[in-house]
Amino acid sequence: MIPVLDWRGFAADPDAFAADLGAACRGPGFFLLTGHGVAPDLTARVFAQGAAFFAQGTGAKASLSILKNPHNRGWAAEGSERLDETSGQIDRKEAFNIGLDLPADDPRVRAGEAFRGVNVWPDLPGFRDTMLDYYDAVWRLGVALHAAFARDLGLPPGFFDDKFAAPLATLRLLSYPPGTGAAGEIGAGAHTDYGSVTLLLTDGEAGLQVRPRGGDWTDVPHVPGAFVVNIGDCLMRWTNDIYVSTPHRVLPPKRARQSVAFFLDPDPDAVIAALPGTGAAKYPTVTGAEYLRSRLEATYAKDG
Repeated sequence: MIPVLDWRGFAADPDAFAADLGAACRGPGFFLLTGHGVAPDLTARVFAQGAAFFAQGTGAKASLSILKNPHNRGWAAEGSERLDETSGQIDRKEAFNIGLDLPADDPRVRAGEAFRGVNVWPDLPGFRDTMLDYYDAVWRLGVALHAAFARDLGLPPGFFDDKFAAPLATLRLLSYPPGTGAAGEIGAGAHTDYGSVTLLLTDGEAGLQVRPRGGDWTDVPHVPGAFVVNIGDCLMRWTNDIYVSTPHRVLPPKRARQSVAFFLDPDPDAVIAALPGTGAAKYPTVTGAEYLRSRLEATYAKDG
């Protein structure tokens, strides 16, 4: 149901890889990606630094609260998010968001552009350097994947390149406590992702499930070192519903669970309109910033 694709296949046989990729994007909307070239020692350091961050006391984390930040950066406390907008279930997880790293004197920051703030950082040795190294590595991989999307969709090879030059991409560290068995408990409620594509690494603890169109909830298999990749709502909209963004959720794990998600949203001024060759547009044209803002507003619980 969820295919495993080897990224090295794109260089070896671009047409064959693009065909397999296109089938995954039109079908389950999820695939596992091996052979991606992101160094295992880097991913190990990211998980270790994430664990160190979440092990801190509430006071240290609260000083970096995302509720104090207008640019979607910082710590989201357990109970502060409701990804399932229908049921209103409160997510039982913590998170920490990192965006494109810009200095305070960057013109975009000084102008107050949406989602163009400075990152906030915990006082942990090596944390910032590790996260920025990983952010850059997965950003490059995500942009490269869009070249394969372009090939599948019959677009020029570099069609997406200038849409991800300075993206509204978010690196999100996630920590799920063990489930208590309480009725209605959820790690992360059923939702689809907002952006173009998500690249996720997990520690192997079970919990992530997907619900393909017309199907039932099914567990996402764990392949050590592989990214779980899924299409987001923005790319589904961009492709005029040719690609599908599939609902997924995280059940309360048996043991503490950690994952690292990279949400690749396009540049704030990227124009999201039906791609050439996809037929009459089903959605109005928006910019990357407008679309992200519309989706984030419903995510955080109003009672904080």
